[in-house]
Amino acid sequence: MIVRNLYPGAMASNCYLLTVGSDAAVVDPSAPVADILSALRESGATLSAILLTHGHFDHLFSLKALRKATDAPVLIHANDADLPDDPEKNMFKRMFGMPRKFGAPDRVLQSGEEVLLGNEPIRVIHTPGHTAGSVCFLCNGEFLLTGDTLFADSCGRTDLYSGDEEAMFASLHRLRALPSDLCIYPGHGDPALLGQALDNVIY
Repeated sequence: MIVRNLYPGAMASNCYLLTVGSDAAVVDPSAPVADILSALRESGATLSAILLTHGHFDHLFSLKALRKATDAPVLIHANDADLPDDPEKNMFKRMFGMPRKFGAPDRVLQSGEEVLLGNEPIRVIHTPGHTAGSVCFLCNGEFLLTGDTLFADSCGRTDLYSGDEEAMFASLHRLRALPSDLCIYPGHGDPALLGQALDNVIY
């Protein structure tokens, strides 16, 4: 499985394109839709799914446009299913003083289930804390997309809607069960090794 960050930057939410042969998935469509579609054309792959690590607006900016352009289904954990279409819960109204809806998901995910990309599995790991439905995606056992659960040197904030500090630290401790040398690709910032990132936030 190949991973490419389409929208890196200090303040931006990362947007990842995953490809396995002719099949592709986009995780957290924060990048401009034109950039995502251009990357898809370059890859020669067809978008089969839009995966969301959680339901905050900064990870969803291009969700509506990307779904309209590709007809790809949107998948999010069941506990965050109402966030994309609720301006209060997805934090857009709090940040900008106006409502914005991004559309309801097509399917909800449960912890432990696998989404196939080509013939390779993406395993859903429920990691509540930043939101009640935050997840990490373990991609064919090769790398971990951590959303806003874990960054290279910190973890996600827990003071927003459905955030829970105790749940966050329980989730981080559960990630210890994965190999420490697994590369993580977080929702913000640069990649890191899982063990080192966890050492930075768990004492």
